[in-house]
Amino acid sequence: MERRVRILVVDDHHVVRKGLVALLSTIPTVEVVGEASDGMEAVALFGTLKPDITLMDLRLPKMGGVEAIAQIRKDTPAARIIVLTTFDGDEDIYRSLQAGAKAYLLKGMTTEELLSTIHAVDAGRTRIPAQIAEKLAERMAWQDLTARELRVLERIVAGRANKEIAADLKISETTVKSHVNSLLSKLGVADRTHAATLALQRGIVHLP
Repeated sequence: MERRVRILVVDDHHVVRKGLVALLSTIPTVEVVGEASDGMEAVALFGTLKPDITLMDLRLPKMGGVEAIAQIRKDTPAARIIVLTTFDGDEDIYRSLQAGAKAYLLKGMTTEELLSTIHAVDAGRTRIPAQIAEKLAERMAWQDLTARELRVLERIVAGRANKEIAADLKISETTVKSHVNSLLSKLGVADRTHAATLALQRGIVHLP
C-alpha cells in the first residue's frame, strides 16, 4: 500500500480549516492527522504529532504563522512547512521563506496544485509559483529596515506624528526625522503617505 503523507492543518478560520480538512480527507495519498487554530497550538501539536507536512496560514492569533514556522524549525530543522494564505505581499513571502517554509501557496490555488505541492515538499523539494517568485525577487532588491526604522514605520501607518513617535519610542524628534528619512530612502518613496501605503501592500506592516 502506498505511503500516505501525514498532514497538520493550521488555520484560525473554522470554515476554511474544516473545508480544507474535508477536501484532503477525500484524497487517498494524504491523511490529516491534526488541526490547529492558532500558532501556539500549531507548535504544540507539531511536537506531539510530528506530521510529514504542515499547512500553515500566516494570520494566526496568539502566535503568528511566521513565528510558528520559525519555532517549529528551531525545534525540528527537518520540518516541512507549506504556507497557505490569502496574503501575497512580498514581505510576507520573504519572512515566511526566511523562517523556513518550503512552499508558498495562495488560497485560490487548485486542488491539483495543492496536492502536487504537498507531494513535492514531502519529497524534499521546494515549490514557489512564478508569481510568488517574482514578488520575492522584488523584495530581495531593496534594503532591510532596521528594527527601529520598522517601529517608526508601524507608527507612521498608525497615523502618528513625529512628536508622538518620539514619545512612544523615548527618542528625540530629530532622531525620528532621521529614521523617517532613512526608511523613505530604503523604500524608494517620497513621503510618509506613500510609505504607509507601500508598507501595507507589501506586508511589512499589518493593521490590527
